[in-house]
Amino acid sequence: MRLGLKVDIDTLGGLTEGVPALLEVFAARNIRASFFVALGPDNSGRAIFRVFRQRGFLEKMLRTRAPSVYGFRTMLYGTMLPAPRIGAAAPLLLPRLRAVGHEVGLHGYDHVRWHDRLLALTRAEVDREIHQAQASFTGIMGVRATSFAAPGWQASKTSRAALAEAGFSYASDTRGSRPFFPRFGAQVSTLLEIPTTLPTLDELLGLGRCTVEDFFDLILSRLENGKPQVLTLHAELEGGPYREAFGAFLDKCLDRGVAFFRLADWARELLKRREDLPVAPVYQGRLPGRAGTVSRQGVPEAWT
Repeated sequence: MRLGLKVDIDTLGGLTEGVPALLEVFAARNIRASFFVALGPDNSGRAIFRVFRQRGFLEKMLRTRAPSVYGFRTMLYGTMLPAPRIGAAAPLLLPRLRAVGHEVGLHGYDHVRWHDRLLALTRAEVDREIHQAQASFTGIMGVRATSFAAPGWQASKTSRAALAEAGFSYASDTRGSRPFFPRFGAQVSTLLEIPTTLPTLDELLGLGRCTVEDFFDLILSRLENGKPQVLTLHAELEGGPYREAFGAFLDKCLDRGVAFFRLADWARELLKRREDLPVAPVYQGRLPGRAGTVSRQGVPEAWT
């Protein structure tokens, strides 16, 4: 059983509070993960406007108790409070992640902007988002990021072409079942995609009375078929109020012989045999417990 842990860092609080907590959780169990960080302004407060655009958003916020999880200050950033730059805190934390063996990649620049507006952004605007994130990352880490995870699992023909030309080794932009090369219309991306294969805590928590323990038991059961899986975590959740339950889940995994891997390591394995990877279309679809739509892997239809 193999499980890749993908940690998304969306907010300033997620970086300054959630990441140190997760570092302790992982260090205690000698586990390495892949961290993806947004480095631009924390405009979390602007997400409230999704109430008017995304069916189910308000219900999800109430069900997951978002105000108490993220904190009221974070939920005012970009509206009633100025949006602080997440990258300002990164020089103290990102090099530390890399030093102890974790992968560090990009989760965009302005997380809310990409999440809410990607499908309407021009190529120049997408290029600018990627360039700003990469410039910030390089200034902190001394090297360019080689992996990218799209905010909100939002991918498009435009974003995929921009990421490929920017020289990333792989991306994790979609929800799906296995690694593939994405097709948008007639265009097949040359950039490997490693999708998130499992549901996330914020999607299922409270849905049908699902508790945090129920969620992690479900994830553990999904590992039993032996196929490598990718679980996306959020630094604000698993590194926040659900840290203890997450640690208990990791202990159960270790007891059952689950091997954890970094996505970058799996990407290197996969790219040695590109001819074995399928091409699959990408479409916008809904998922249980998630407001709005995400970019999803369609049925594989051809081989590279």
